[in-house]
Amino acid sequence: MEIKYRLMTIEDYKQAYDLWILCGNGLNDKDDSEEGIDKYLKRNPNTSFVATCDNIVVGVILCGHDGRRGIIQHACVSPDYRRYGIGSKLVELALGALKDEGINKVLLVAFKKNEDGNAFWESQGFTLREDLNYRNKALAEMVRIDPDYVKE
Repeated sequence: MEIKYRLMTIEDYKQAYDLWILCGNGLNDKDDSEEGIDKYLKRNPNTSFVATCDNIVVGVILCGHDGRRGIIQHACVSPDYRRYGIGSKLVELALGALKDEGINKVLLVAFKKNEDGNAFWESQGFTLREDLNYRNKALAEMVRIDPDYVKE
């Protein structure tokens, strides 16, 4: 099995989106639409990556920054391709790209119920912050695309 890594482009959107759905990433109809991801990739053209096997996207990491802090979003590896170091390599590529752009700190959000994901992030050196609260405010009406979402 030969895995290749490269920058994510909008041409990867359909396969990446299907993988995000398969992996249960919390999505919405605005930010995660093709238009939303295209805007994100244009703003952050050098920090998001895909892993492919036989031209099929088997891993993806959506990563960017605001000029001060990096953020990792929608990172996942196909269940059939886990335990081969693909996730670790995607993280390595994204963190290296952030460093190259002068970013010194990165954050991510992981669902509490995602035990495998949280264990992975801990193995990558990401620590759990218990001294802050994560807050959201929608500026537009959005539809959540997450079968396990429970509105609070």
